[in-house]
Amino acid sequence: MNNHKGTLIVISGPSGVGKGTVVNMLLQRLKDAVLSVSCTTRAPREGEKNGKSYFFISKETFLKMIDEGGFLEYSNHFENYYGTPRFFVEQKLEEDKDVILEIDVDGAANVKKQFPDALLLMITPPSREELVRRLKLRGTEDEVLIEQRLRRADYEMSRSNFYDYTVINDDLEQTVENILKIVENRRKGIK
Repeated sequence: MNNHKGTLIVISGPSGVGKGTVVNMLLQRLKDAVLSVSCTTRAPREGEKNGKSYFFISKETFLKMIDEGGFLEYSNHFENYYGTPRFFVEQKLEEDKDVILEIDVDGAANVKKQFPDALLLMITPPSREELVRRLKLRGTEDEVLIEQRLRRADYEMSRSNFYDYTVINDDLEQTVENILKIVENRRKGIK
């Protein structure tokens, strides 16, 4: 058995905190890291590509995969399903690659049960006011959806004590550097 498997890195945080940007920068800087592409039943947003942003699948297909144990975790948010395909993650870890999951707090708890050595990172905004500003700046949601996202953000941030580390995304470059140092320390066995 290979004891040098890759690290499973779970990144969570509220909508609008900049998770996607942070993950993209990590993928550029972490040697042999891959992003686990989630499945979803929601429609693609402008610029999203099937198989890269998400695997966009039907609700029927998603439910069949649940029945077959095809997900490490899955959840339902804003009337859409999201899930992490099990086979992809396990295969990449066996190949000694670091796998980054960008998932919510409930999914992270499910992954931690199955992978106790997973590294859980919560990314938070510098303040709730800044989160509101970022959500409005995106221009992709109306006021009602922004309020739903803020309620969800409050819930997610209340679960940050479950995570190995909480990283405040105030300065993007510093946030990425902090995470790279955490990952490097984990590889060296430093908590």
